[in-house]
Amino acid sequence: MDVSAKMTSKGQVTVPKVVREALGLEEGDDVVFHVEGNRAVLARTPDFLSLAGSIPVPAAKRNVAWDEVIRQTRSARVTTRR
Repeated sequence: MDVSAKMTSKGQVTVPKVVREALGLEEGDDVVFHVEGNRAVLARTPDFLSLAGSIPVPAAKRNVAWDEVIRQTRSARVTTRR
């Protein structure tokens, strides 16, 4: 589907209704623009909170501060590369 829109002097573009409907966009939704060469792709960003609990967390990493998880992960990478 190709739909055109006009940019305002402030750099704003109204997403056409057919595009909003196709992507299921509603007021307040976040979108992301991905630039590929001389084109930009508009995509609906996922609601990351809806993903909570969808990935199992190993027991050793539960209730551990995020900084500590990162430190352990980096440490493990260093020891496996040697």
